[in-house]
Amino acid sequence: MHIIVPVKMVPDTTLVKIDPETNTLVREGVPFITNPFDTHAIEEALRLKDRYDAHVTVISMGPPSAEWVLRRALSLGADQAILLSDRVFGGADTLATSKVLSEAIKRLHNEHPVDLIICGMQTIDGDTAQVGPGIACRMKFTQLTLVDRILQLDLAQKRIQVRRKLEEYYESVEASLPALLTVVREINSLRYPTVPKKLESAETMIPVWSNEILKLDPNTIGLKGSPTNVRRIFAPQREKGEIIDAMGDNKDAAVNMIIDKLFEWNIVIQN
Repeated sequence: MHIIVPVKMVPDTTLVKIDPETNTLVREGVPFITNPFDTHAIEEALRLKDRYDAHVTVISMGPPSAEWVLRRALSLGADQAILLSDRVFGGADTLATSKVLSEAIKRLHNEHPVDLIICGMQTIDGDTAQVGPGIACRMKFTQLTLVDRILQLDLAQKRIQVRRKLEEYYESVEASLPALLTVVREINSLRYPTVPKKLESAETMIPVWSNEILKLDPNTIGLKGSPTNVRRIFAPQREKGEIIDAMGDNKDAAVNMIIDKLFEWNIVIQN
């Protein structure tokens, strides 16, 4: 069984800097971490490895510094890590990102057939939740999103059953393999790396695949291949809220004040 886990390096702060010319992230001087949702994708892959003796490959598209998140995955127990790094990949939107990732996965699939791709539900910097489904569409894999539990996995019959966490209820879905899952944080609790694994991961050579290897049309990837662009990024400005004292003898006055505010804000009250 071969499992692929795409991961992303994201800024560990809300105070990110944006290049005003390209509206892309300025990475210099900003602390980065593994995208939190992706850490749960790694954990779920490792749990399947423990149970089914699966081979877990972790891939990431990013600058050379993204190698750190791959070493972290190796220290947790992943078997293989590959960094997709090239200047022509830079500035990609979700469409261009899913193209590069899926082409890399296709190469891996040709070498060792892929049964499962596990992605985090979304990233904390983009919050689009589009890359995982984009990979599934390009790979023509069954797509199962918002998974909070793998209920059953039958490798002989190539079937998987999962539970999806929706807003007001859970949904149990059965599908065929190969499949792509996007997982929520509630799916598991994270493990910690062992000292031997950390030492081993620090010495592991991580292959870097550039576009010389993938041979993709530069006009279809990176900033050039991104049909969407960010026109403006800014921190939301919120006015400070007003606190009304409704304790003790102030209750009636507080209710009247709230009603006055609702009329002032032109909010319709319906019986």
